[in-house]
Amino acid sequence: MKNINGVNTEYMKLPLVEEFSTIQGEGFHAGMAAWFIRLAGCDVGCSWCDSRFTWNQADHPMVNTDVITDHAIASGMKSAVITGGEPLIWNLDYLCSVLRKNGVATFLETSGAYPLSGEWDWICLSPKRNKPPMEEICRRADELKVVIKNSSDFEWAEEYRKKVKNTAHLFLQPEWNSFGEIIPHIVGYVKLNPEWRISLQLHKYMHIP
Repeated sequence: MKNINGVNTEYMKLPLVEEFSTIQGEGFHAGMAAWFIRLAGCDVGCSWCDSRFTWNQADHPMVNTDVITDHAIASGMKSAVITGGEPLIWNLDYLCSVLRKNGVATFLETSGAYPLSGEWDWICLSPKRNKPPMEEICRRADELKVVIKNSSDFEWAEEYRKKVKNTAHLFLQPEWNSFGEIIPHIVGYVKLNPEWRISLQLHKYMHIP
């Protein structure tokens, strides 16, 4: 693989779905402004996924990473959220290096199903049954966010609570299409297990991306 100034060119293009400024809608940083970078490609295959349009990498252009980072830096946002799809399908070392050198904090949203690359100021792990996360990412996660669709998902959440570090922030998030049915169960569960907090998809209520 050709190198430019010591950087493997394999890392210098990424399949970009979209990039935009918004308000974070989920988890620990909900309500904060951020620049979102959504990458294509995912083989985890959640039945309730609300980002299916990202799954097929071939549907989206490979974009020079310098173009992506230039846009993030020019946005003036203090943080960039790298999401997908499943962003760790791609090597994110170069992307993170450029962002961090320019004062942009790097936040990762991942299922943890692929090896960790990149340098991160915050890692949000959202484990999925179809393709469970790697142990390294469980240990590194700053935040555990588990989507709850039915009552069996509480047991799944507890399984991964034991695998993340003690300082990780714990969130249960109702699956959007099952919200009315499942939210009373989540409320009851958090009352009995107050180490957990509830994450709501605020961006959907605000009708923003």
